[in-house]
Amino acid sequence: MKVALWILIFLATFCFMEFMAWFTHKYVMHGFLWSLHKDHHKKDHDSWFERNDAFFIFYAVVSMTLFYLGSYTSFWYGWPLGFGILAYGIAYFMVHDIFIHQRFKIFRNANNWYARGVRRAHKMHHKHLGKQDGECFGMLLVPFKYFKKKY
Repeated sequence: MKVALWILIFLATFCFMEFMAWFTHKYVMHGFLWSLHKDHHKKDHDSWFERNDAFFIFYAVVSMTLFYLGSYTSFWYGWPLGFGILAYGIAYFMVHDIFIHQRFKIFRNANNWYARGVRRAHKMHHKHLGKQDGECFGMLLVPFKYFKKKY
């Protein structure tokens, strides 16, 4: 029973992180912390790193804190919660930084319906250079219209 609950908590956390990514992206990155995110929309630097990369640190600290609590307290839920956040972070990195923005030159030839839809949605998000009037703030789940043949 405990294993099934562990897996359920892990999967629920992973899924909830898509909402958290959307919420954080829309209201924090395009809100009061735009100063850290704007270099992701308009490259004003020569570095491989962006100020925007600092956002992963927040969720990494939350995940590590949950691992700590799971290890050193009776809060065993910390493990599946921490791994759910970690797994989402890895998925986000693979889709956003590697697949879409090609920070590493792999997954360049992915061209299935899901890959095209995610790429289209992200392209629409980046057509806005300012913090206002954005769209498609999620990452793994994007509106169905971006999966249609003609967009």
